[in-house]
Amino acid sequence: MQAKNKILPDLNNLNALNSRKKSSVVRITSKSKIFKTIIHAIQEKKGEHIVSLDLRKIPEAVADFFIICQAGNTTQLRAIADFIETDVKEKCQEIAYKHEGRQGQQWILIDYVNVVVHIMLPEPRKFYQLEEMWSDAPITEHND
Repeated sequence: MQAKNKILPDLNNLNALNSRKKSSVVRITSKSKIFKTIIHAIQEKKGEHIVSLDLRKIPEAVADFFIICQAGNTTQLRAIADFIETDVKEKCQEIAYKHEGRQGQQWILIDYVNVVVHIMLPEPRKFYQLEEMWSDAPITEHND
């Protein structure tokens, strides 16, 4: 029970998405440069269990895609998040609209408006089950 209490404050990561609207002007696909750059950055830092959820046909979705991956420890969690932001800025000239969770070191969310990246440790990923929460979205695995 104590483990669940440690994880619960990270729910603020999902609540942070409620304060902004999805951009309908620029729609992206899994072939978009930013999408491919994010997946590649996660793979470069050895992120595990990488999946993308295609939310484009879900009206209440806050983004076009969620990209979810797992880190083995807090050092890797930060390294993946830092590398995604650096790589996307360098290759796509995009800066994250918002990021959350760096203090909690359990789950880092990086919001690029149409793509939201979730980098999670195993315990919060299992607890929150984002893939189940958005189970009506097509899911793609992106492991090497």
